[in-house]
Amino acid sequence: MADNGKTEVVTRFAPSPTGFLHIGGARTALFNYLFARRHGGRFLLRIEDTDRERSTPEAVAAIIDGLTWLGIHWEGEPVSQFARAERHREVAFELLARGMAYKCFVTPEELAAAREAARREGRPWRFESPWRDAGPADHPDDRPFVIRLKAPREGETVIEDRVQGTVRVANAELDDMVLLRSDGTPTYMLAVVVDDHDMGITHVIRGDDHLTNAFRQIQIFHAMGWKPPIYAHIPLIHGPDGRKLSKRHGALGIEAYRDMGYLPEALRNYLLRLGWGHGDIEIISTEEAAKIFALEDIGKGPARFDFQKLDAFNAHYLRALDDDELLRRAMPFFSRQAGRALTEDELRRLRAAMPGLKARAKTLKDLAESAAFLYTARPIPIAADAAGLLTDEARRHLRELAGELAAVDPAAWDETTLERVVNAFVERAGLRLKAIAQPLRVALTGRRVSPGIFEVLAVLGKDEALARIADVTQAGSRPDAPGRRADQK
Repeated sequence: MADNGKTEVVTRFAPSPTGFLHIGGARTALFNYLFARRHGGRFLLRIEDTDRERSTPEAVAAIIDGLTWLGIHWEGEPVSQFARAERHREVAFELLARGMAYKCFVTPEELAAAREAARREGRPWRFESPWRDAGPADHPDDRPFVIRLKAPREGETVIEDRVQGTVRVANAELDDMVLLRSDGTPTYMLAVVVDDHDMGITHVIRGDDHLTNAFRQIQIFHAMGWKPPIYAHIPLIHGPDGRKLSKRHGALGIEAYRDMGYLPEALRNYLLRLGWGHGDIEIISTEEAAKIFALEDIGKGPARFDFQKLDAFNAHYLRALDDDELLRRAMPFFSRQAGRALTEDELRRLRAAMPGLKARAKTLKDLAESAAFLYTARPIPIAADAAGLLTDEARRHLRELAGELAAVDPAAWDETTLERVVNAFVERAGLRLKAIAQPLRVALTGRRVSPGIFEVLAVLGKDEALARIADVTQAGSRPDAPGRRADQK
């Protein structure tokens, strides 16, 4: 049984579809999802689309797509707040009939004048309607009106927040908010309360920027005689410098993280640790988190978003993936990097190289970039910062080494054999391994950094490896060699 006396815990994520699913919203959804699972309850999705000018079908699709990719699953169909407008109006008139709300005929011009007068006099603005206590006999027949909540003026409103603790506000600081506009449309404050009640929401877990809204919303619950949900307002996410999260810090849409090559399970783990902790545990699966997630473990201070830490989480999960599964997930990045579908031979090379590639990659995008040498057409482009390693002397050594490698039986073309052959050549030539390994790496991959050189030789295969060495020893190596990519110009 939930601790508010209801038999089932029900949480919700209620984004406004005015843009992408940002990282803070994703964390809020995750916390609601985990809390519901921890208590065997339900997690629901409500689209708060009452702002018709800014709400778009594309934004709704982006939110649903982002949650789906992230692996946060809700029960039932998403609820459209706009579609429930008639129910919201019904409650506004019920409050009116109960004497808990009133018709206000103050015009926008009168409101603006009163606000300006307060500004000129240097006093705080708090609207007090002259219609609050007016009876129906005093109402004009031909003027538009709004319906306002008749908020209490004495005492205080108190919220026992599961994260913030006891928070209170004097009722004198809260004015009579509008519930129904003069055109008959319900306000956000009313719609949220009605929807939370009708959907059976037991716990509202959301950002602490909504804390001031909670004081107003709880007054509507009380006016209707409904039991309010339990509130838990979580601190917002800041950048690593402690400032409000911005795009440069990582305030991006979830789709941006997917496109950058982050894994959903890694992002879930990282978001979980942004403001929530359980002992010294860092790496924790969603299944494990669902068994122990508690609101009391959420910190009261803002969490700080750090790309380096996210990269570390992602690298951990990337290395933990089975090579075949990793190949499957990275395929869109490989195809994008190549600009085409890969051949069966290229896929074979990729699969063989995966252990070495994933040991160095932080993201799927990193993985694709570091693997590009496996599916780049010959002659492979030589990076400008690597071309200098292919000196005349280095090319001479590579030609001599190629002769040794050509004698290797294709059936014995493996890392162990290749390491033995290269080391024997280095010893006879009186060289250090680095003197041949670095130019060889550039000849085979076009870069200064790659998986182990013997692994690269083995994965490419005898014919391809010798052909690449021949390309640089016969034609030389220039930063502007044929096939050089545009991003190296």
